[in-house]
Amino acid sequence: MDSYKAHGIVLHTIKYGDTSVVAYILTDTYGRRNYLVQGVKSGKGKGNKAALLQPMFLLEFEGIPSHRSQMDRMKDVRLSHPLQHIPFDVRKSTISLFMAEVLYRLIKEVEPNSPLFGFVRASVMALDQMEEGISNFHLWFLVQLSAFLGFYPGNEYTEGDWFDIVEGSFTAGFPEHAVAINRPNAALLATLMSAEAEELGTLRLSRTQRADFLSDMLHYFGYHLDAINKVQSLRILGEIF
Repeated sequence: MDSYKAHGIVLHTIKYGDTSVVAYILTDTYGRRNYLVQGVKSGKGKGNKAALLQPMFLLEFEGIPSHRSQMDRMKDVRLSHPLQHIPFDVRKSTISLFMAEVLYRLIKEVEPNSPLFGFVRASVMALDQMEEGISNFHLWFLVQLSAFLGFYPGNEYTEGDWFDIVEGSFTAGFPEHAVAINRPNAALLATLMSAEAEELGTLRLSRTQRADFLSDMLHYFGYHLDAINKVQSLRILGEIF
């Protein structure tokens, strides 16, 4: 198999030997894929590879398949879209860290998923450029991500509804199994379902409201995907927002 060109989004890296890392990348051509990136800490060669492999950085590179392991190799890596604000804004960098960890733990597909890749890439670019509504972005991202994970709410909201976590749908009455999101958060869920990232500045939420809604969304995600409960960046997110 010949080498291939790809675009990717950095999800996670771990040290591999003295000068290399394994990078977990969401790619446009192969879904999630693991790459051995050599010479990251050697200080040799062109550029600083370590600086390119930060959470949610947008890359383009050449991949070289390996016949002996499940890791491809990566070379000629560069930024496809340099981020102007995320690396320097603690609020945005905290959210990008959360996004990267959620995707790393939940996305296991090794098949191309163009809609998912496009959504994640567009979300990174929107977060980088947005000036208002930053503190609501992670809530919106989780709601929108659920569409790509198979449990997006299955019906339309009516004023006064609860949200049934088991069925994944809005309901007029409190479900008998009692696994539900309360009325205020169900209304916020419906708002975030229809909102664009650029509109998040119009949502005036207190820290308590954001924390309460995030807790409910994690409950919803956790009902369907246990891996969400292992996200370590939640503590930092709670401190900032």
